Amino acid sequence: MKIVSFFKNVSREMKKVSWPRRKELTNSTITVVATVAFVALFFVVVDLGITQLLNLLFE
Repeated sequence: MKIVSFFKNVSREMKKVSWPRRKELTNSTITVVATVAFVALFFVVVDLGITQLLNLLFE
């Protein structure tokens, strides 16, 4: 009976959830993708810089 009670509670709680509108979801998705792309590009540039620096020092 615990499992039945669990799913009833889950169903009850899911009705209380405030789901984002399409525009909010689109804006949030674009923000996340742009942020991830920026951070990835940043780390690529830092990695290349450190690699070049180490090549100059140890070659």
